[in-house]
Amino acid sequence: MIEIINGIQQIGIGVLDTKSVFNWYRKHLGFDILVFKDEAVASLMTRYTNGTKERRDAYLSLNLVGGGGLEIWQFKDRIPCSPKVPLKFGDLGIYAMKIRCSNLDKMHMYLNRLKVANLEKISSSDKCNTSFYFEDPFGNRVQMVKDTYAFCKRTSKNGGVMGAVMGVSNMEQSLNFYMKMLDYSVVLYDGVEATKGDSQEFKKGSFRKVILSQERKNIGGFGDLLGPTQIELIQVLDRIPVKIYKDRLWGDLGYIHLCFDVYGMDLMKEKANSLNHPFTVDSSDSFDMGDAAGHFSYVEDPDGTLIELVETHKVPILKSLGLFLNLKNRNPHKTLPKWIVKSLGFHRVKKDF
Repeated sequence: MIEIINGIQQIGIGVLDTKSVFNWYRKHLGFDILVFKDEAVASLMTRYTNGTKERRDAYLSLNLVGGGGLEIWQFKDRIPCSPKVPLKFGDLGIYAMKIRCSNLDKMHMYLNRLKVANLEKISSSDKCNTSFYFEDPFGNRVQMVKDTYAFCKRTSKNGGVMGAVMGVSNMEQSLNFYMKMLDYSVVLYDGVEATKGDSQEFKKGSFRKVILSQERKNIGGFGDLLGPTQIELIQVLDRIPVKIYKDRLWGDLGYIHLCFDVYGMDLMKEKANSLNHPFTVDSSDSFDMGDAAGHFSYVEDPDGTLIELVETHKVPILKSLGLFLNLKNRNPHKTLPKWIVKSLGFHRVKKDF
């Protein structure tokens, strides 16, 4: 038996209204494949919801150009809280998601016409990524990264999620966790930077930045769709960072977790224990999200940032005809045929709802 990390399946976003967020990302950033929408009780997450079994609404959307998706998550019985203080670059937790984009110039012009907030200039400051930041209409920071990987050609200007920018308090401890737990063994960049912040006061300061990727020697399932990924770790050097989710619940506004598609959950659990980062949540065998099913677990990085691991068992292809893809007994070393993955296009949403 072997453990395999196929890629980043999705990033979780706590929101006020699932439909509004889904429709914006569908229309403007090509996340138009609605894999499922599900309303249920998050009964296993009470550790992170003050002991209450919160009812929630969740959508999973994908961009078939390639990359991870968005799990858009909304409390049903409480109003989610925003951060207590304005979010600053390097605060502890998930600061931004990284989205791949083959043509940054066109995307930048498009977002400028949309008048998105905090739109930065295109920059190559770290000599690894050419990128820019902006803020979506819901207050979430997004880094658009120059990247030519594509699972399939579409009219979308960008692909899916290729990683996250994460604030850490101790770089060496975090490197040990991400390299050993999630196999991010390739160091693309490691340097100390400083910025005056321009008009972006939240990014002002001095920090160490490390960008990691995986060798991806062994992938299966949806690995070709998810594509190569990056983890960007930021340690601020001139102030004490605060926890992004300090005094707030999982599911409150912002990036609530980063989720990896894996095979071999039992081995992942053993690895987590050996690194003194045991699973904090474990569905044990199989959870059911209505149209999809699998085995999920959570582990915390050294700063308490939530990493979700999902071993997918069932995915809907054409629900109206009762067609589902069963992954439980497939060869985990082989990626799915492209035509099967493209059949997720049956879930494309072409207009707001």
